[in-house]
Amino acid sequence: MGSSTTSLSSGFATAEFTDVRTLFDAFLAEDPDYSSQLTVYRHGVKVLDLIGGPQLTHGDITGTYSCSKGAAAFVIALLLQDGTLDLDRTMSSYWPEFGAHGKNRISVRQALSHQAGVPGVAGGFALDEFTTPEAADRLAAAVPLWRPGTSFGYHALTMGILMEELCRRVTDSSLQELYDARIRRPFGVDFFLGLPEDQEPRYRQVLYADDPDLPWTDPFGLDGLNSNAPVSTIMELPNHRVIRAGGMSSAGGVGSADGLARLYAAATTGVDGSAPFLTSQTVDAMAEEQVWGLDRASGQDNAFAVVFMKPQPGRNFGSHCAFGHEGANGALGFADPAYGLGFGYVPRRSEEGRTRGRAQRLSAAVRQAAGDAS
Repeated sequence: MGSSTTSLSSGFATAEFTDVRTLFDAFLAEDPDYSSQLTVYRHGVKVLDLIGGPQLTHGDITGTYSCSKGAAAFVIALLLQDGTLDLDRTMSSYWPEFGAHGKNRISVRQALSHQAGVPGVAGGFALDEFTTPEAADRLAAAVPLWRPGTSFGYHALTMGILMEELCRRVTDSSLQELYDARIRRPFGVDFFLGLPEDQEPRYRQVLYADDPDLPWTDPFGLDGLNSNAPVSTIMELPNHRVIRAGGMSSAGGVGSADGLARLYAAATTGVDGSAPFLTSQTVDAMAEEQVWGLDRASGQDNAFAVVFMKPQPGRNFGSHCAFGHEGANGALGFADPAYGLGFGYVPRRSEEGRTRGRAQRLSAAVRQAAGDAS
């Protein structure tokens, strides 16, 4: 693929990554409603930073849904690195109430790789409840939907509650406070778990299809519990100020593609000449695949490390070393230590159907360019 002489996108790509820009511009050319940001760091240096389409400008931030889990997972990684948290201790050793109804045998490792069987609670959580100890109390009292450790199913929203309560129990601080103090501010990461009021003018609502023909979701079924039905529609979450402000670590994160890419780069390669904030041993521990196969919640193949998603044939975003997280709108952030990459992709309009694979196609082009440049 050759590089074009004119570009529909603004920003820059170093010479080695011009073919990635050509692909990004092709997406812009084929879809007049397409708007997105794409940023890549390689070995801690920004090598590509693009924005395109009519609905985003430089400086805009928007919702990224479950990319938030990746940001929150770096707080868990720091607690592991500090020796404050042990993945192989039981959840109830840190959070005794969680041991109710046979959950006393669940390890932190199992809970943080979607094996605990508590993807939701009957009746759902109120939007302003997610980040509170009261939500943790309700989850602790829940009966698991399957025998913990025998299978896994994506805990789309309750993963955040699990991480946040662990942080409260072992540090007396909120996950959001730790993220802000130890990651976002020190490394200049333009990604927020808890969007301050003074940043609100930068926020652009996620655009998504409003389909009145969507089938009814049984609030007592697995889908209903996992999506918090009937309280909220997942696609609406970051567009609620209460979710953005609270920094719900499962789906309330807000930021830019540069924020996601810089976050993963700062953790694994360092940025601007700084050392990475995670050791290679911590990266290996967090990125080790824990489960792969049929996801009880989605009925599709999935693969997870500790919180982070791992590449697999249906979500082939990186090498076997890569780890990261995608969002329900098609956003994606990941690190790929095999190539020294930190990658961030954030669309304005939720991507479904034929547009859903854009992040993976861009990732493949980035990895090819990085490999050719080696």
